[in-house]
Amino acid sequence: MPPRRLKLVLILTILAASSLALLAWTQVWVHAEVGLPDAGTQVLEIDGAVAAPALTALALSGFALAGALTIAGRLIRIVLGALEVLLGLSVFIAAFLAVDDPSQASAAAVTAATGIAGHESIELSVLGTIVTPWPFVAMGAAVVMAAAGVAVILTSARWPGPARKYQAVRFETVASPDGSVPASPLSGDAATESAPSDSVGDWDDLSRGDDPTAR
Repeated sequence: MPPRRLKLVLILTILAASSLALLAWTQVWVHAEVGLPDAGTQVLEIDGAVAAPALTALALSGFALAGALTIAGRLIRIVLGALEVLLGLSVFIAAFLAVDDPSQASAAAVTAATGIAGHESIELSVLGTIVTPWPFVAMGAAVVMAAAGVAVILTSARWPGPARKYQAVRFETVASPDGSVPASPLSGDAATESAPSDSVGDWDDLSRGDDPTAR
């Protein structure tokens, strides 16, 4: 694959995986049946914002990282690739914890609905949970994010460098049509007269009793 297309594909992959993780965060992750204090039950829908609150910041960081990759140099690309791997691992862990312990992932919503707090009390009040596919979608997006980060590290040397918007300007003396070089506007006595005075030397002259302004 040409280097420019490879760069574009990897950046778009990071953006797509981050978008998918952010989409999963907005969906329902867990259906939790909770026993209420008055002996009734209620089914709570726990979305990703409750089950994995850190997921939104991680996904948005993926967007920012993809933008930085568009202008980064080779060394910075390697650093950003490593950060993308860490972001993918973090998203995976956040989603895995919600799947591994859905009761605890529902704790904030259970407390808001029943007033029950504490790990053991919440475990007793949650009568059953059903995990939806969305946390697994987030885990899949996390794997793609981490894989894209590894690909950035391995292929960063092939990427085209950032475009130079500004070029250095060098001034050169231009000869006249007759071949002579024009004299500087400040030359000879004029240049000498316009040269700035030496303040330290002026103070030395004053110390010896001489008037530096008389020169």
